[in-house]
Amino acid sequence: MRFVGKRLALFVAALVGLSALVFVMLRVLPGDVAAVIAGTNATPERIASLRAEFGLDRPLVAQYGDWMAGMLHGDLGVSAVGGRPVARQIAMRAAVTFPLIVLSLLIALAIGLPLGCAAVLTRNPRLRGLFHGIAIVGGAVPALWGGLLLILLFSRGTGLLGLLPAQGFPATGWATPGKAMSCLLLPALTTGITAGASIMRYTRAAVGDMASSQAVDMAMACGMTRKQAVLRVALRLATAQLVSVVGLTFAQMITGVMVVENLFALPGLGAMLVTDVGNRDLIAVQSELFLLAAFFLLLGLVVDLTHRALDPRLKHSGVVSGKAEA
Repeated sequence: MRFVGKRLALFVAALVGLSALVFVMLRVLPGDVAAVIAGTNATPERIASLRAEFGLDRPLVAQYGDWMAGMLHGDLGVSAVGGRPVARQIAMRAAVTFPLIVLSLLIALAIGLPLGCAAVLTRNPRLRGLFHGIAIVGGAVPALWGGLLLILLFSRGTGLLGLLPAQGFPATGWATPGKAMSCLLLPALTTGITAGASIMRYTRAAVGDMASSQAVDMAMACGMTRKQAVLRVALRLATAQLVSVVGLTFAQMITGVMVVENLFALPGLGAMLVTDVGNRDLIAVQSELFLLAAFFLLLGLVVDLTHRALDPRLKHSGVVSGKAEA
């Protein structure tokens, strides 16, 4: 509980510092949302009027305080350009982005874990070379180029096979789950294949190290085959390391998905953020950046707590340090 309390306190402090950093950095950048809304032929009086309307003429400390007070009450503000609540826009776009990330992660795990374990189990040098090549090529392919290849192969209308839609998302959203899922398959494959190659490489390294440990030798001495010992013992011992890798991969997918969303014309958070940055919509951008960065911090907190729960050595070190402090 002491460890959890320290991590939660650090998480809250990081959120406060993060919010201040996002707020200050956006105010330092050039551009004025009032000038964007008013247009190129607007008079200085019109721009000043718009700045007063959106509260941009107030002291920065007051603007930051109002923003944080609204965040604590679930109010992310109103878009200065679109005139709609930012929280509603984020919720609508997140219904596309987060299912895409989860589906990409499932594809990456389905590729990386089995192939990583197979690379450890095989004794054939040619197969080992093949697995090594897959890990290198899969991790080196840029998401943009890989997405274009998948479009040329599988998209309807222009692809060779014509199985899946290449752009857009149903206007009805998840009310038609079959159509919605089909629109996410190609983008998820684009991100999942690259991430799967990274998970495969880390799985091969982590499980390979554990496969040569005394625990695996003991399991084989007790009657297990090498395959059983690797899958039941080595893989379980490497779980703590793999959880950290999966957490980092999940975080990387958030940034990678933004490129994929624009390639496949998906109305997700990435497309929303790019549009709002282009419109200099500070009210929307600061909330979007803060929530994305807060999700990174939350993911790190979850991985840290899970890693400690899975690794008994960290539990023991925590007990020892607690006794030493007492």
